[in-house]
Amino acid sequence: MHPILNTAVKAARRAGGIINRASQNLDLLHVSRKAHSDFVSEVDSNAEDAIIKVLLEAYPKHSILAEESGATGDQDEPEYQWIIDPLDGTTNFLHGYPQYSVSIALKYRGVLTQAVVYDPTGNELFTASRGRGAYLNDHRLRVSKRNQFSECLIGTGLPFRELTHMDTYLSMLKDIIPRVAGIRRPGSAALDLAYVAAGRYDGFWELGLGPWDMAAGCLLITEAGGLVSDLEGNETHLESGNIIAGNPKIFGQLLQVIAPHLTKELIA
Repeated sequence: MHPILNTAVKAARRAGGIINRASQNLDLLHVSRKAHSDFVSEVDSNAEDAIIKVLLEAYPKHSILAEESGATGDQDEPEYQWIIDPLDGTTNFLHGYPQYSVSIALKYRGVLTQAVVYDPTGNELFTASRGRGAYLNDHRLRVSKRNQFSECLIGTGLPFRELTHMDTYLSMLKDIIPRVAGIRRPGSAALDLAYVAAGRYDGFWELGLGPWDMAAGCLLITEAGGLVSDLEGNETHLESGNIIAGNPKIFGQLLQVIAPHLTKELIA
């Protein structure tokens, strides 16, 4: 394992320990609301602090982009930038629903090079280094081989922060449901993307995500042989917040089904 990835794994496990301990006493947590249906707890902050401490102790000159604390360090074309979501799926966590994760990615000169998505409830550690493949614990990951859209299990996420595009999303959902074997919406985009890399989903799409939700999962998928893009097939998903992912056979089919539903506002 690459030394930098080792550090990211250490940070993710440190955060996972904080999350698991807090899950035993959910009633005692202090929770605030960032926006409609968008919560943050002291666990998010504590886990993020722990991650940043581990990373900066090892690499003090690296920049940070984190969901809760924002950007620190050089943000003007930084050489190294960590992209962190300390607890993706906070609402699930607060309800005791065991579908949430820690997501840590590293960009080097604007290119994703390292990724960790950690599920602390199942102790599943998804990792990837650019050019070295993706792994679940010690097992190499490959995306699924299904090529029939009708046989596919597709992951998604319902809009919950920004509801402007709700009607557009629902039209996509309505079009996809009768064409596939099933749709799943568990509530942690980082873990959903890891599931695409692991072949558990054949494809995935969502609107309105943050870069911290997607960065690690995107590298996992590409290193597992899959494809990732925005809704038009371009590589602006980390900036736009809109993403399509899948195995190579299903990715294109998913793009085609979604294309008629795109609005000028959505792809602007």
